[in-house]
Amino acid sequence: MSPLKLLIPTFICVIMAGMTSCGSLGNTGYLYQTAADAHDHIMMVRESPPTFGYERLRALSQYYPHLAVFIESQGQPRYYAETTSGGGRYLILYYPEKRQAFACRTGAKLSHQIEFSGPYPITKNELATLQMLEDE
Repeated sequence: MSPLKLLIPTFICVIMAGMTSCGSLGNTGYLYQTAADAHDHIMMVRESPPTFGYERLRALSQYYPHLAVFIESQGQPRYYAETTSGGGRYLILYYPEKRQAFACRTGAKLSHQIEFSGPYPITKNELATLQMLEDE
């Protein structure tokens, strides 16, 4: 078999892998694949070394452009929680240094809309829970 015939299937695989990791298709795939790991969890958001919470929030910010704008104006949260209810996704963005949290509700499936509410004060119990995560 000629070397060219061996390279063509490899080249096709590389192109296909690149297509699924680029643009909204790759982003949506990542969000779908990691949804179960994020569901009903509070996650630390740290860029270096990157945490799962950071990577997931970054992907969500690409899918929901208004979330990216919100984070740009408010700053990156230290923690965020994610859950679903009634077909909608809910995010809670925690800013413990300000003792504030914001709630976010996404639109219908396949919608890139997101609504924000808050700030809400972080209670002493919530702050203690977040501190426990920091200590782990």
